[in-house]
Amino acid sequence: MAGRLANDATDVITATAGRGAQPDPKDSPFDWVTDTDRILERHTRRVLTAEFPGIPVVGGEFGADHGADVAEYRWVVDPVDGTANYVAGVPWCAYSLALIDASGPVVGVVADPYRAQIYAAARGRGARANGKPITLTDRCGTAGAIVCTELTRKGVWPGMGQFIERAAAAHAGVRVLGSAALAIAQVALGHAAAAVLHSYREWDVAGSVALAIEAGAVVLDRHGEDTALPVDALLVAAPGVADEVLGWWQESVG
Repeated sequence: MAGRLANDATDVITATAGRGAQPDPKDSPFDWVTDTDRILERHTRRVLTAEFPGIPVVGGEFGADHGADVAEYRWVVDPVDGTANYVAGVPWCAYSLALIDASGPVVGVVADPYRAQIYAAARGRGARANGKPITLTDRCGTAGAIVCTELTRKGVWPGMGQFIERAAAAHAGVRVLGSAALAIAQVALGHAAAAVLHSYREWDVAGSVALAIEAGAVVLDRHGEDTALPVDALLVAAPGVADEVLGWWQESVG
């Protein structure tokens, strides 16, 4: 069902991206909501409520169903992660959906519409890209690698400049591309060595964290603790470089 919803989102996003969308700004000029966000979230909620009655939904646009904070399971959805890119027609945004319990993501899907890919994972069942199994190939160093990060809702995060300098000194390149979900997915797919998110909302990352865990990536909080879904900041990395990138991050933020 999650995969079907991701396919629905792919069709809507590719048909409408960059075609005169009128965003409503939230807290910053690039924290936008469009009609597409609302349409996709309503569709997701309608289908999930019908198929899984009693499991609350938490969404980026319409908030949390009653009881979501105490329920055994909850769905979390971000209908368009990377809305500024979507509005501009920049080919880098995603739809993200996950089922979460007290231990973290149980099921996660991320639709990457511009590359016609659906990434999916379920706890203990591995991760797949368009049905093909994904297994992370570990790295022994960061030289020549890509490391992803994202701005916060208010802009540059504290220490971000220093983090980029430390990465450059290690001959790694930092990329800020505008979608937290796709940043983490790049680690799971082996395209990036690591992704650091200094702040985020649960629905931004839960689907791709499921993918990363099942592919074999390490997920750590800002203190280096191993946790499936950290509260306010996370590092997702190939196991062999996790300590190195964590060190850059911790040194940068003091």
